[in-house]
Amino acid sequence: MSRPLPIVAAIAIGLALSGCSLMGKSKPSAAAKGDIAASKVTTIGVNAYLWRASLDTISFMPLIQADANGGVIVTDWYANPSSPNERMKLTISILDKDLRADALRVAASRQVAQGGGWVDAPVQAATVQKLEEIILTKARDLRRSAIAG
Repeated sequence: MSRPLPIVAAIAIGLALSGCSLMGKSKPSAAAKGDIAASKVTTIGVNAYLWRASLDTISFMPLIQADANGGVIVTDWYANPSSPNERMKLTISILDKDLRADALRVAASRQVAQGGGWVDAPVQAATVQKLEEIILTKARDLRRSAIAG
């Protein structure tokens, strides 16, 4: 029986609300604000809002890899302290420079403690969908904040 709720709860709790700066650029005119917040304004290889939202969402998990040009974030195994007999590992892929739902892919692996070792266990589809939803919502909020100035 899979129990993704403690992990999802930990991810939701770990979700930090942080601002998005324009990286030292002067404040744009009202007409240019939409252009600066456009999905393709980035100095990395993928959508900056999805990238930032992904890192913010999983900030409590240890990272193995974070490749901004390739758009790949890989975490190490994370065990929620309230559920130490299960752990999760995530791979987040950002596939495009546009802020779109299909530009984000989350893959999760789950293991449970059994017989003194870790055994692979299924991850409910709702867990991955919830993580994607959290990241997309955060990315949209970051974009709205950038537009608002």
